[in-house]
Amino acid sequence: MITKRLGPAGKVRVTFSLPSALWADTIYLVGDFNGWDRRATPLRATEHGWMITLDLEAGRTYQYRYLINDNEWHNDWNADGYAPNPYGGDNSVVDTAIFAELAQEGARAVGEPITTPVPAFHSRLRLVSTG
Repeated sequence: MITKRLGPAGKVRVTFSLPSALWADTIYLVGDFNGWDRRATPLRATEHGWMITLDLEAGRTYQYRYLINDNEWHNDWNADGYAPNPYGGDNSVVDTAIFAELAQEGARAVGEPITTPVPAFHSRLRLVSTG
């Protein structure tokens, strides 16, 4: 899940989180904001779940995925969107475009939450073998 707030000087403070019920030894946030470095951005385990907050540039879109236990790639099913990746799957997308206008207007204080529209849900069917 992602939440976004207006950050300092043209930035958007984005919190990436996963539920605490998710069992893992390590979870890393990997994306184009960190050069797809598998170790650059670890999530921390809290009583509210796994979390990390980053200040990202306003007016852009970023692709990302979660790497769990160094071998399981997961998408954020509450992302702003999805983009195909070269491995036959999709990457999650976070969009900070709405914040570019707000940052220029200076109408909001740093850290003030902004409600963004929820993207349309696109259902996907998955074939599951029964034996």
